[in-house]
Amino acid sequence: MSRTIMAINAGSSSLKFQLLTMPEGTVLCQGLIERIGLTDAIFTLKQGDNKWQETRPIGDHKAAANLLLEKLISHRIIPSLAAIDGVGHRVAHGGETFKDSALITDEALAEIERLAELAPLHNPVNAAGIRIFRQALPHAPAVAVFDTSFHQTLEPNAYVYPLPWRYYAELGIRRYGFHGTSHKYVSHLLAEKLGVPLSALRVITCHLGNGSSLCAIKGGHSVNTSMGFTPQSGVMMGTRSGDIDPSILPWLAQKESQTPAQLNTLLNNESGLLGISGVSNDYRDVEKAADEGNDRAALALTLFAERIRATIGSYVMQLGGLDVLLFTGGIGENSARARAAICRDLHFLGLDIDSDKNSRNATFIQSDYSMVKVAVINTNEELMIARDVMRIGIAQPVEAEV
Repeated sequence: MSRTIMAINAGSSSLKFQLLTMPEGTVLCQGLIERIGLTDAIFTLKQGDNKWQETRPIGDHKAAANLLLEKLISHRIIPSLAAIDGVGHRVAHGGETFKDSALITDEALAEIERLAELAPLHNPVNAAGIRIFRQALPHAPAVAVFDTSFHQTLEPNAYVYPLPWRYYAELGIRRYGFHGTSHKYVSHLLAEKLGVPLSALRVITCHLGNGSSLCAIKGGHSVNTSMGFTPQSGVMMGTRSGDIDPSILPWLAQKESQTPAQLNTLLNNESGLLGISGVSNDYRDVEKAADEGNDRAALALTLFAERIRATIGSYVMQLGGLDVLLFTGGIGENSARARAAICRDLHFLGLDIDSDKNSRNATFIQSDYSMVKVAVINTNEELMIARDVMRIGIAQPVEAEV
């Protein structure tokens, strides 16, 4: 029996959505509400070859959700809200509490909100989205799909930080990793495209966008990942610094009398591509500025690639070799320039890309003599979310372990 499942990905000023029939995975519609909180918010809805877009004031996420549900009916995509059988929500941080996706209960939602201290840019918005849609669709089971759950297979030598043990034992300070839904989806789809069991592959997946992370996958399991205790760590990103010398923070606190909140804003909102280039957090804007002769923009692009290359190198050592390097996410899927910069001079690994295939965003962009395959695969976190709604919320409802 087919079910209609809504997949929701709430960002700080956006609401991405898909409505799917499951288990077929057919997309009934999809879209994005951008610039929430502003008078010129943009609502985009796609249904097959049809696309509707309007600019209008959307004050908050509740207004965005209500507009979305209203449009689903007015465009006759569904006859009524009762037609939605389940809702899945992307949630950034599940801590050590949630080992898997979970049916949302009041207790589970409270725990998601408690974990906001670990992902202050994400969990509060994710929780707000959950509350809004639970109120609007009380009949539909809601499932939380956590970015962190795929990385629960990390061994202690990958997730424990070299701090006094009590900080892990008492406060849960450890590497958690993020973008797990994306890393899981693209790695499984890769194995399907190759016709090879994922368990037989050594893969490094590069989810590159405004937020970026890498994952080393061996035997189908995450064995290391670049993001850590929070989504701030790892490689350089759009507005996030990634890893830096930790002593910089107390030095700045003393030198400029910065508070913890100000330092957090510095690292999360003012650094990365934006901080170095002074132009934008959008890779495309930085590329354009670099092409126009902006030296800082060019440096930002170089730093972005080099941090990723260094991480790839360390993961190749940990995996004992590499079968596939995979690119996904907004930058990974669309920027031939970024992929070329990252894959530069990797012939010693047996990795070489074909510039024509790369420029065409082909699925496999390695040259004919490359021993390592290089893949470009569009991620689909919404489909993974819908699958988990079916598995946990519809097929066999279970309560979250909290």
